[in-house]
Amino acid sequence: MTRQTAARIVDYIRERQVPTGTKLVERTLAEHLRVSRSPVRSALRLLADDGVVGVADRGGYVVLRTAGELPAAETDVDDTEQLYLRIAADRLDGKLPDRVTENGLARDYDLTPAQLSRILHRISGEGWIERRPGYGWEFQPMLTTLRAYQDSYRFRLVIEPAAILEPTFELDREAIEEVRAQQQRLVGGDIWTVGNAELFDLNSGFHEAIAECSRNTFFIDTLKRIDRLRRLIEYRRSLARDRAIIRCREHVEIADLLLADRRDEASEAMRRHLTTVSAEKANPTGGTRQ
Repeated sequence: MTRQTAARIVDYIRERQVPTGTKLVERTLAEHLRVSRSPVRSALRLLADDGVVGVADRGGYVVLRTAGELPAAETDVDDTEQLYLRIAADRLDGKLPDRVTENGLARDYDLTPAQLSRILHRISGEGWIERRPGYGWEFQPMLTTLRAYQDSYRFRLVIEPAAILEPTFELDREAIEEVRAQQQRLVGGDIWTVGNAELFDLNSGFHEAIAECSRNTFFIDTLKRIDRLRRLIEYRRSLARDRAIIRCREHVEIADLLLADRRDEASEAMRRHLTTVSAEKANPTGGTRQ
């Protein structure tokens, strides 16, 4: 979603001939693109890395390139997505060594320089590869067995309901309203059209947004690390979208309880939710994703 949103923002700048120095307003872009502000914010950070926009003096982003200087419109987003998923699957299957080079990846997967750059930028941002000092890249540890995968859910069952009850918990209303809206859109039909990676990001983002409200860095950092570790194994599990939509409804329920300041009930709802998901993960044929 981040890459697609970034491409659409570039198209927006190009089509409207937005002058350099113009400030881009997240809310305006989100309304124009019909997405939430979260992917717009991530897309702007990505475009800042590419030099298309820059950080404004008082926050936010401004346009740095004229329409004529913008990168060409992307025509190979779908191809790049499939290549990314091939690399993820090969890594999970042990077909890729711990250390790789850009030349080797480009050769083995027939990647263009633009595709290679986008894929490595994405994998690096997701935390499962890091650039080695001097030369090459190194894959980071990931969950690769069903047992370890199930164990991660059992651990989350311990920490996530507890995070809601932390004495330092402070509701970030805007963040929770935003992730609730994302989940409601999934319930409303988006669940049938989003890809594996995007669905994982939306649902893990929901849980991380709640953990961040705990203001406890151990809860926050631990959950984010678990999400990085389980990312690849999530991609290959069967979607079972009819069951996943039920879990998204439970997300909406948990968000509503938090927004109503009913934390005890929200914690219990989170416990029930993760208990159900954990039981489903123990059944390899029942892979929902949350």
